[in-house]
Amino acid sequence: MLKKQTVWLLTMLSLMIVLSVYYMTSPGNSGDLAYVDQEENNSEEAASSDTSDGKTTEGDTDADVNDISELGDDQLFASIRMEIQDDRSETKDRLDDVVASSTASVEEKSDARDEMNQLDERSRKESILEDSIIAAADYSDVLVRHEDDKVIVHVQESEPLSNSEAANIMQMVNDEFGEIPVTIDYQTVES
Repeated sequence: MLKKQTVWLLTMLSLMIVLSVYYMTSPGNSGDLAYVDQEENNSEEAASSDTSDGKTTEGDTDADVNDISELGDDQLFASIRMEIQDDRSETKDRLDDVVASSTASVEEKSDARDEMNQLDERSRKESILEDSIIAAADYSDVLVRHEDDKVIVHVQESEPLSNSEAANIMQMVNDEFGEIPVTIDYQTVES
């Protein structure tokens, strides 16, 4: 067990160092992250009009399209992927401990196995969706996260996403995950 904790600690320290160096060397690092959160909260009305047919209804507010261009380049997606993988590995380790425990009930062990299967299924669907979105429009990079009963899609592209591109991405998410709120963030990259 000490070995897993040591690996986890070293991974977290490495991530912290990478993010610190990136933050310190990035141009214009004065409050960009806070701006994105504010933009996400304030753009719900604007996002409801970003549907594929231009019609706005009450149910259309479950999609946000935000510009995260001030956050960085390829390192951002790699850092987020590493953080997600670390969190899921930690959760799987905890669930493995429950399954291996002699004091856990059969129901607790079954629930732990089910949760591990759900994590694996979520990761598989995210990977399939990332590949599908990249193949559909040849984006620079795509990151898909399923968390808190919503799906967040981050897209790197040289130009902002059009309404039809956002609608296409939302349809792909709904095809893979079912009816679920979708947030689409884009990060512009220089061609």
